[in-house]
Amino acid sequence: MYRQQHISRLLTGRRILIAGYGREGRSTHALLRQFVPDNHIVVACDDAEIFDALNHSYDLIFKSPGIPMMKFEGRCDPEVVTSQSDLFLQVYADRCIGITGTKGKSTTAALIYHILSECLTARTMLENDKQLSTSVPPPAETASLPANSHVLLAGNMGIPLFDIIPLIRQHTFIVAEFSCHQLQNIRRAPHIAAILNLYQEHLDHYHNYRDYQMAKMQIMLRQQPSDHCYYCADSPDLANLVAELRPHIHSTIHPYSLHDARTSSVAQMPSPLLGDHNLSNTYLALQIATLLDISQDGFQQALATFHTLPHRMELVGTYHNITFYNDSISTIPQATIAALQAIPNVNTLILGGYDRGIDYTPLYPHLATIPHLVLVGAAGRRMHSEMLLHPLSPLEGRDLLLADDYSQIVHWSFLHTAPGSVCLLSPAAASYDSFKNFEERGETFKQLVRKQP
Repeated sequence: MYRQQHISRLLTGRRILIAGYGREGRSTHALLRQFVPDNHIVVACDDAEIFDALNHSYDLIFKSPGIPMMKFEGRCDPEVVTSQSDLFLQVYADRCIGITGTKGKSTTAALIYHILSECLTARTMLENDKQLSTSVPPPAETASLPANSHVLLAGNMGIPLFDIIPLIRQHTFIVAEFSCHQLQNIRRAPHIAAILNLYQEHLDHYHNYRDYQMAKMQIMLRQQPSDHCYYCADSPDLANLVAELRPHIHSTIHPYSLHDARTSSVAQMPSPLLGDHNLSNTYLALQIATLLDISQDGFQQALATFHTLPHRMELVGTYHNITFYNDSISTIPQATIAALQAIPNVNTLILGGYDRGIDYTPLYPHLATIPHLVLVGAAGRRMHSEMLLHPLSPLEGRDLLLADDYSQIVHWSFLHTAPGSVCLLSPAAASYDSFKNFEERGETFKQLVRKQP
């Protein structure tokens, strides 16, 4: 196992608390049992157990992403709070390409992983063919991406970083998606990093929006001089933060924009990804691929074979001459706006869910041309109240349903959506009021659509 001794050195002899026992907590426990079975390890599953455990002292506290850092304030030394991503990056940062941002990070990480995997496979096959066909040695390996490299994908999309450690070898590259929670306590950032955007999100986990922003910015602030960080300058909050924090940034930073994407070769490449935001993210993927010596021809061929992820402007199908899209991943207004700009002829829009206090004002002007609105949950009811007070109310002259039951919502959408048009689920809100996560919400929506007579 590559760099096993380094991992053992960071853990051996430590008293350790695992705070949270979901997917990542269980993964952490499994790794600790393997590497340091003699360590004193305590597992705390919920708030009550965590607060009780914090009455004792620990050398390391592995915080799971779902546990807000606020719960530890005043209860322990913040320096002992760590995470999977913190320890993983201390060992493997130089092999890591890290992607973060409020929206788009899963698709972008999956796209970069796909591009690198496809191009490495093609490169290895070419080198093997050369070795078989000639006695002349193959060309020297590039310093950045040797032909015998391989790529792994992990992180926030549901693959704990510790789970891939047994698969890492000397020439492995890791493409990792990082949430704000996974970045908050890191001491070392990925060698190549990207921040796609910054919008209000997860305000229930932070004292304020600034704290959320600074959690994200650790992916840039914790880099070293030899590292690279790309960021989208179209996001005003992000661009302003980079300018403000520039004296504390040691890596090479690469700003990019949608304008760059539109005027580049990537704008002419066939792509399965819809919308300007995906064009911008594809351009970023091209920049990272170029840094790793991937040719544009190789990039274009790999892009054409990429399969989009579920719940992200996902085409459910056309039923009774109505086309349904599932964009359940949309938990902020900017994501819904992007979906409305990418998908034409939206006739019914399903909005709302769990209310985290996000500002929905930017969304309302984009609803003016949509004839049918469904408003769900506490977030939907707040949108309804705010739109009634809006000087140019998007509710005037529209069919409106306030409901929480998705069976009722889908049935109503079939009755009211105009034939030949689109019904879009793009909630601009979290799902936790009625569902375990956005995936469950999206799957429920798809199943109900497909079951309609």
